Amino acid sequence: MSRIPHQVGMYVCGVTVYDECHLGHARSAIVFDLIRRYLTYRGYEVNYVKNFTDIDDKILNRAVEESRPWNQVTEKYVHAYYRDMNRLGILNPNIEPRATEHMTEIIEMIKALVDKGHAYQVDHDVFYEVSTFATYGRLGRRKLEDMQAGARVEVDSRKRDPMDFALWKGAKTGEPAWDSPWGAGRPGWHIECSAMSVHHLGDIFDIHGGGKDLIFPHHENEIAQSCAATGQEFARYWVHNGFVTIDEEKMSKSLGNFFTIREIFEKSQWKESVTSESLRYLLLSTHYRSDINFSDQALSEAKSALDNFYGLFQRLEEPAVESKELSDIELAGILVETEQNFEKAMDDDFNTPKVLGEFHRLRGILNKFEGKYSDQGKRKILKSFRKWGTPIGLFQVQPKDWQFSPIVITPPAGALGISGVAPVVIEGATDEWINHQIESRRKAREEKNFQTADQIRKDLASKGIILEDRPDGSTRWKR
Repeated sequence: MSRIPHQVGMYVCGVTVYDECHLGHARSAIVFDLIRRYLTYRGYEVNYVKNFTDIDDKILNRAVEESRPWNQVTEKYVHAYYRDMNRLGILNPNIEPRATEHMTEIIEMIKALVDKGHAYQVDHDVFYEVSTFATYGRLGRRKLEDMQAGARVEVDSRKRDPMDFALWKGAKTGEPAWDSPWGAGRPGWHIECSAMSVHHLGDIFDIHGGGKDLIFPHHENEIAQSCAATGQEFARYWVHNGFVTIDEEKMSKSLGNFFTIREIFEKSQWKESVTSESLRYLLLSTHYRSDINFSDQALSEAKSALDNFYGLFQRLEEPAVESKELSDIELAGILVETEQNFEKAMDDDFNTPKVLGEFHRLRGILNKFEGKYSDQGKRKILKSFRKWGTPIGLFQVQPKDWQFSPIVITPPAGALGISGVAPVVIEGATDEWINHQIESRRKAREEKNFQTADQIRKDLASKGIILEDRPDGSTRWKR
């Protein structure tokens, strides 16, 4: 149940804009896009907020590496982020706040924490005192005494306790800085999300999300500082997506198995075979909370699965050529059952693997009765698949525009051993041109000029056009 009937407020921790987005970012973006889409499908008005961290040590270090101003670095990678999200078919959030645009809200929240005794000043820095928040660690079900300072926790001898974390950082020479009651400086990472989420969604909102690597310390710290500052609870539901592994190993730059979204879509071995839907299908084939393995085989299987669906859709767009054996009433019952199963699975913590299994079950039934239902039934099937596909981001391509080229594994072929064998579509290879070639082939076959007919088929195949001769003498084609 949402806090406000028929409305959902959702905040998701976005990217720090200092580098290209990688597959982990792709998975998180797809998961929360899915949740937003499905809640909308179910009739909720979703206010989706996803931030940019546009001031951070990583950004300042990248500015030095690239010999450019820090704000040019952020704009460069914000642009790259939008390019990648467009490729993935991600809908834009309702609000995309930036930390640098919310300094007033950030400073006000820090002041509230200082005034209430939850934060203390050291020189020009301000730290949150973790021991003042009795339930610190509740999100990850950890006890404070069991946690250790170190990984992703700033070590500073001036802190009262190693677990205390920075809310405000005094400016260093040459760094960007904003005025504050504690001197010129900039915010710590954790306070940014608390201030932006509360500003845009209120002290209490429905869903807060991000990758499971953010549970500690980022989301634990958000809970502590937000609840302490407002005196209210914070997010009602926490949603965390799992990691992406590469050939069963955690994705890491040091291991050389780190892939950006741009690489997946632009490298020659993938660029014509990988689509937003095939990558989305793969990333939704495992429950969002579990880790998922990205490999050449998994990507190939995802593309092949979608090829099967789009092949069905293409056949459904053709007029019926056989006597009807599955009545419209029987078909309607099958589609109603599928929709019920779809919604039941999605209502159960967005169980996309079960949803995909249900779609395959329906495809198997339809293949069994291929061509043996009415044209009206075919239109209803297509409409249903598009309807169910909308909240998960699948089945939205026109069948004739779907590229049926397989992802062929030919090791060694780069880090993942993938070689995309794509159709070579030459200029002028329009639907009209292809249909003209098919008509020429039909006439050649009627005249028993089989050599010419075979040559036309081979010429079309060399350009990525596959022909399928049907029992009634007609021919269907696909790219």
